[in-house]
Amino acid sequence: MDFLRPASWEEALAAKAEHPTAVPIAGGTDVMVEINFDHRRPEYLLDLNRIGGLEEWEVGEDSVRLGASVPYAKIMEHLRGELPGLALASHTVASPQIRNRGGVGGNLGTASPAGDAHPALLAAGAEVEVESVRGSRRIPIDEFYTGVKRNALAPDELIRAVHIKKADGPQQYSKVGTRNAMVIAVCAFGFALHPQTRTVRTGIGSAAPTPVRAKAAEEFLNAALEEGGFWDNGKIITPSVAKQFADLCAGACNPIDDVRGTASYRRHAVGVMARRTLTWTWESYRGTDGRTHQKGSVA
Repeated sequence: MDFLRPASWEEALAAKAEHPTAVPIAGGTDVMVEINFDHRRPEYLLDLNRIGGLEEWEVGEDSVRLGASVPYAKIMEHLRGELPGLALASHTVASPQIRNRGGVGGNLGTASPAGDAHPALLAAGAEVEVESVRGSRRIPIDEFYTGVKRNALAPDELIRAVHIKKADGPQQYSKVGTRNAMVIAVCAFGFALHPQTRTVRTGIGSAAPTPVRAKAAEEFLNAALEEGGFWDNGKIITPSVAKQFADLCAGACNPIDDVRGTASYRRHAVGVMARRTLTWTWESYRGTDGRTHQKGSVA
């Protein structure tokens, strides 16, 4: 196994073009586990740790450009207001040591359905900025996951950043694990209210071959909130609406039985998390700062 260590982003793109099978490594929190357990033995490792800019972020008027290697700990510390769902997800990642090394780019590159960042990225509506010697492009998060641990990257492309819309309403994240730390998700759920467009988005992790959205549940809730005038009157969401939403979220799952949990348990847990996160976010929306979001003021 050869170790490639480019000193610049341009050198990294050139190395990836010359060696398309090279596996990028930055935080190494996924790659090194696979190598240590001999689950993967790549011909080349492409070390990105010397590349400037990958650990930087920019807060724009409407979105955040998050470098692929920004550590989860930095997201928790500095971007809790702009990216609350991703900050909550970052809290659930492994241990303090791993949160200081791992970043969203690694989650996206591995594309494991159990990656902690995926539900939050789906719920927020993100785009993945990728680049090769041929040029750059942005891949909508809904199009990024193509199969079990597969993504839409071309063989010569590298992930440079993620563009995530700044929260215009409350967001939540919930995860089920067999313990409180250093655990792969049995299942996870992300939820975001978008009052400016009067829509909701969801993200489900570890309950299907890829991270997925519960689109039927979103469509149902969008219609229920609009028809009931909930965005304007701020009323408590009725139990029947919450239950139907939760049932539709559970129905969006296509889980398996494995050592962490059964398929039936995952469906049940996703339904419970969907109902709870809907309740939490709506209570926050109804609160002091809630309905100001749809008028363009972000709390």
